[in-house]
Amino acid sequence: MQIRKATKDDASGIARVHVRSWQETYQGIISQDYLDTLKVEDRKPLWEKSLSESANISPVFVAINPEGEIVGFASFGKERSGNFKADGELYAIYILKEYQRGKLGLRLLQAGVDDLLNQNYESILVWVLADNESRKFYESLQPQKAGEEVVKIAGREYVEVAYMWRDLQLLRQAAREKL
Repeated sequence: MQIRKATKDDASGIARVHVRSWQETYQGIISQDYLDTLKVEDRKPLWEKSLSESANISPVFVAINPEGEIVGFASFGKERSGNFKADGELYAIYILKEYQRGKLGLRLLQAGVDDLLNQNYESILVWVLADNESRKFYESLQPQKAGEEVVKIAGREYVEVAYMWRDLQLLRQAAREKL
């Protein structure tokens, strides 16, 4: 599996993984009716814009299978809320279900952390739905629980948990040890 920085040409593949991952990951958590409405063609313009306008400061990394298809991605950037003592944020890691549990998440995380360190970021935050089993991935990397909030998705309320690593160097080391 190849990990590389995404380009604007990757927008379709990222949008496909984004939609399919939501449908796989959040099945049984978020309303199936809502998940069924998600469409690649709705996400693609958002990714094209993101990859065009802020690729240098908000990097996105993709995982490519041997057939050349994007099977996962991770996006990073500046912490958005300003409510935490973290300068960076992991916005998302999504990997197609059949490619999970193969350390792709660690490799995508490591690529993003390396990039943020090169931009002189020192810390990072990530938000995860409390009911999402994938939160155990983050918990295995020894974060601090930084907070919780209630978010609305498709008219329902969900608890989201914020995890924070105050030292990106330590997070990079923890990820490397698990690879």
